[in-house]
Amino acid sequence: MRIAHLILAHANPSQIQRLINRLAHPNADFYIHIDLKTEISPFLSLASKQVTLITNRVSVYWGAYSIVQATVNSFEEILASPTKYDYINLLSGQDYPLKSTDEIYAFFEKNPNKAFMHTLSVATEWQEAIPRVTKYHLSNYQFSGRTTVEKYINMFLPQRKMPNKLIPVGRSQWFTITSKHIEYIVTYLQQNKNVKRFFELTWGSDEIVFQTILYNSIYQNEMVNDNLRYIDWSEGNASPKTFKMEDLQTLIGSGKLFARKFNEAIDGNILDALDVK
Repeated sequence: MRIAHLILAHANPSQIQRLINRLAHPNADFYIHIDLKTEISPFLSLASKQVTLITNRVSVYWGAYSIVQATVNSFEEILASPTKYDYINLLSGQDYPLKSTDEIYAFFEKNPNKAFMHTLSVATEWQEAIPRVTKYHLSNYQFSGRTTVEKYINMFLPQRKMPNKLIPVGRSQWFTITSKHIEYIVTYLQQNKNVKRFFELTWGSDEIVFQTILYNSIYQNEMVNDNLRYIDWSEGNASPKTFKMEDLQTLIGSGKLFARKFNEAIDGNILDALDVK
């Protein structure tokens, strides 16, 4: 069992190093995409025999397709590696494991060939996402007056329809799936430019596109509607709760393999506690 951990990050190289150290394993490699808007020099020291910095970097903007492109570029570099992986684990720089590395490996060895990602139906289970796929969104384009242009486009153009008769599903952008699944998704996007164009005009497409492509494929029966992450949205903000020591027992009791998000500058003690758990 060999795992590639793909980390998308834009800050806090010391916390990323800590994440790498915590997940270090003889059969683990790390690939790190640093937002192109971020100066790369503070992150260069992360590179090692088992840690690769993604070269085809993208400037990432919140809610934009750019994070999908950054992820796809990273997937392509992983797939091009001479090392073959059983699982590819997509993490943010503010994720952290809740289980030991041995426990994580044991879990995936017992659950081969699965795709652990959210597959909530946009039509019935995640209806707040319906406007993402029916309206036009220009979040991937950085220009003055963008929101005004977007408003008028949606005023005069008919509602969008999913390309290729895809059934949209998703919720969380973070997941753990096999290299076979990754290769299928990357190839599908390469061969179906209309799907890429559609999601370039979709807000928060990172939470839908990968899940939808795999759900509408022959691999649907290998998908598990659980991304193995504990994420707390109870504060009602645009970003999930940042965990502190007061959340320790909740995190441990969640039964998940990973959680987000953490910030060592706000509370590093919670990471210390998880390290010795």
